[in-house]
Amino acid sequence: MASTDDKKMNAILSEVHKTRKEREKTYREKALKLFPWICGHCGREFEGKRLRELTVHHKDHNHDNNPPDGSNWELLCIYCHDNVHSRDQVADAYSDGPADRSSGKGGTANPFAGLGDLLKDKLD
Repeated sequence: MASTDDKKMNAILSEVHKTRKEREKTYREKALKLFPWICGHCGREFEGKRLRELTVHHKDHNHDNNPPDGSNWELLCIYCHDNVHSRDQVADAYSDGPADRSSGKGGTANPFAGLGDLLKDKLD
């Protein structure tokens, strides 16, 4: 008959195996299997303990869009990933309306509007 400690150990090991299998199904684990462990922006390579610094960036910013081929993902180091999201936040803050990354347009304000007239008045 198995002791109480053996039962507890078996339950713990079973839970560990279950958790590992669930984690392997996540998009991060899938991305790490699909792509080389290199940051898509700075080109740094990762392995061992430093692999945890490599993150999955969703290109369309939709964390629910996880196609099995990984076409919406890119691996970025934590620094480049933060940089990408910071740039998007700055762009959103300076745009006149909702961010539209597909148009390639920024805000519509012209800070130099009327400058020619001002200079002309000064020169006259």
